[in-house]
Amino acid sequence: MLVALFLQIMLAKLRWASMAVFLLLSVLSSFYIFQLKFAFDFEQFFPEGDEDLEFFRDFIAEFETDDNFLIIAVANKEGVFQEEFLNNFHDLTLKTRKLPYVMQSTSLTTFSYPLKTPFAITSIPAIHIDKPEKYERDREKILSDERFVYNLISPDGKSMTILLKTKENIGLEESEELIVALEEMVNAFEFDAFHLLGRAYFQKELVAMQKREVIVSGIVSSILVIIIMFLIFQRFWGIAIALISIGVGMLLFFGLLAFLGRELSAISALYPVLMIIVGTSDVIHIMTKYIKELEAGKTRKVAITLTIKEIGLATLLTSITTAIGFGSLMSSKIYPIKDFGVNAAIGVMVAYITVLFLTTALLTFFSRDQLTAYGSNQKIWDRFMAWFYLFTKNNPRRITIGGLGIFVISLIGISQIQTNYAIINNMPSGKKITEDFKFFEKNFTGFRPMEFAVFAEGENKVTDYPILKQIHEVEEHLKEYPSIRAVTSLTTLYKSINQMENGNRNKAYTFPKDEKKFNKYKKLTSKLPSNQFNVLVNKDETKARISSRILDIGADTIKQMGIDIDNWIVANTDPSKISFKRTGTGLIIDKNAAYVRRSLLLGLGGAILIVSFLMALIFKDIKMVLVSLIPNLFPLVLAGAMLGFLGIDLEAGVAIVFAVIFGIAVDDTIHFLSKYKLSRRNGLDMEAAIEVSFMETGKAICLTSVILFFGFLVMLFSIHPPSVSIGLLISLTLFSALLSDLFLMPVLIRWLKAD
Repeated sequence: MLVALFLQIMLAKLRWASMAVFLLLSVLSSFYIFQLKFAFDFEQFFPEGDEDLEFFRDFIAEFETDDNFLIIAVANKEGVFQEEFLNNFHDLTLKTRKLPYVMQSTSLTTFSYPLKTPFAITSIPAIHIDKPEKYERDREKILSDERFVYNLISPDGKSMTILLKTKENIGLEESEELIVALEEMVNAFEFDAFHLLGRAYFQKELVAMQKREVIVSGIVSSILVIIIMFLIFQRFWGIAIALISIGVGMLLFFGLLAFLGRELSAISALYPVLMIIVGTSDVIHIMTKYIKELEAGKTRKVAITLTIKEIGLATLLTSITTAIGFGSLMSSKIYPIKDFGVNAAIGVMVAYITVLFLTTALLTFFSRDQLTAYGSNQKIWDRFMAWFYLFTKNNPRRITIGGLGIFVISLIGISQIQTNYAIINNMPSGKKITEDFKFFEKNFTGFRPMEFAVFAEGENKVTDYPILKQIHEVEEHLKEYPSIRAVTSLTTLYKSINQMENGNRNKAYTFPKDEKKFNKYKKLTSKLPSNQFNVLVNKDETKARISSRILDIGADTIKQMGIDIDNWIVANTDPSKISFKRTGTGLIIDKNAAYVRRSLLLGLGGAILIVSFLMALIFKDIKMVLVSLIPNLFPLVLAGAMLGFLGIDLEAGVAIVFAVIFGIAVDDTIHFLSKYKLSRRNGLDMEAAIEVSFMETGKAICLTSVILFFGFLVMLFSIHPPSVSIGLLISLTLFSALLSDLFLMPVLIRWLKAD
């Protein structure tokens, strides 16, 4: 029924209508494509449905988010204690308070020590900006104060920070407005250098990276396809039809995404590459078959009829299996991965429909000589495919042993796969945001938040002395870890008061040692502004928080550190009075590693079962199901081995490699087996059918695999490290899939005597 409809459109003089429809859709897509939305948000990588995520959302609803900050680090080569620098820095601190979406601005130049006098509590500045003679003493005091080092000043005294508290859940447009205004403001002061860190900065810069990635990958892929099409067809109309088909398919895909309001994420750079190579694969199979039928003396109508019947159906099956491969990503709890799977599956079907309706319509206008410079190169391909056929026939034992050897080595590589994900791995290479991130990791607190929710048990309050004392002990334990910095809680207020009561000596910045002194200080805390308490303790004083930031030392390392901390807390605190729970943005994102592994196995397992079911329906032979699956599982194992041997961490972005490989690799298998099955139905014996499959589909399979190989290598031009890894892995493993099809599949057919 479906094939009949296609033939009617192509042959009943409706090809003009088909081309008109695609022209109209292209015009509409050209309008919508400018409405494409890009987004980056760490919340995208939160695993939906996770119990820790639900706890974190309740936690921040009661307190506030842990990433509503923007930090400006300003460097001075001669040290920050220079009069001109300090005046400019203080001026900048005050001006930043007027920036859009900034709620609060703090730096060392605005900080004052509370000073108790016989008459009242007054204050003295931490830095006497207008008294250079006091700079050395100020410097010595500040650099020995744990509150300031790594927070407001670097240990070497050559950089200081301005801490901006921004609007919660600041959006992309707001982030862009804020960062543009901030950079213009900072540049006016001509400091030696400045660095930024925070949610708003990440959103602006990483979305800019996404846009750059999509454009660059699209341009480079297009140039590659033009070169390949020229080498294959060597005739203007053959090249033009191929490029028009691929270009229209990609235009319709992006137009459809824009029309549906779907946002492009960090791994969107793969879309142009996918659309080009999937479209190219379909185009080559269709055009190669059509040209071959014309070469055999068939008329255009007969040639296009046979092409649609044989290749159109096979291409439909490959498109469905590829879409299923991408659809396997829908099992992921991580939104960008799930979204990529849906969009890629849509793209595969858009490419197929475009090739089937538009390409075939265009082909019927041209003869063989107008489409390709067929000649001596075909004889070379025939000899090449004949060699493969004879090698697999004469060397089944060597092929089997070689395959088993590679499989065993691959298992060793798989055992070495790591999931120690680090944020820096997703930063764009050679960009300021990456250098800024490294600067903060080295000189300040870093970006990853680590939060602890604290619960007072029974009738206790978190503001009671015994409870706060245990919170203080946990804080002191956290400070023993070099990678944990900027630890803050309600105890900070009591330490500051104790310091004030003891002449602001740094050594006096300690928690009160007796309850009597604590109760005295508690009266003073009641006079402090309420906003200082709201972010540290809830209204009924049953919950509190310990806030800190941890260096980007890797998800697995942090996980183990967290387990060690949890065990220490259990052993050293009284659970009848107080309990603790780790939470925070960093913890939730780091849980992705476990979900990536789980969803990868579930998704691929489901995809394999669905493809197996389709193969069983198509070939009606369990042996053919095995023949189709084994050569395509082999590249998956090899991809896992490469992750281990190359030391590439398995994280959310890299996990899509397996779905891409399985979804695309099975295409060539289907084309080969479809030809084999058709040849058997036409009366050929097994050996003759295998030989015909090599001779008629071998060239198209090799060409599409070469295009896939170089197509994904386009990702090497990416400035996004995971995209580079993805491109390299997919290219190499898809090439291995070609070898698996050409070597293993014929051996399996003969061994199983599959019909």
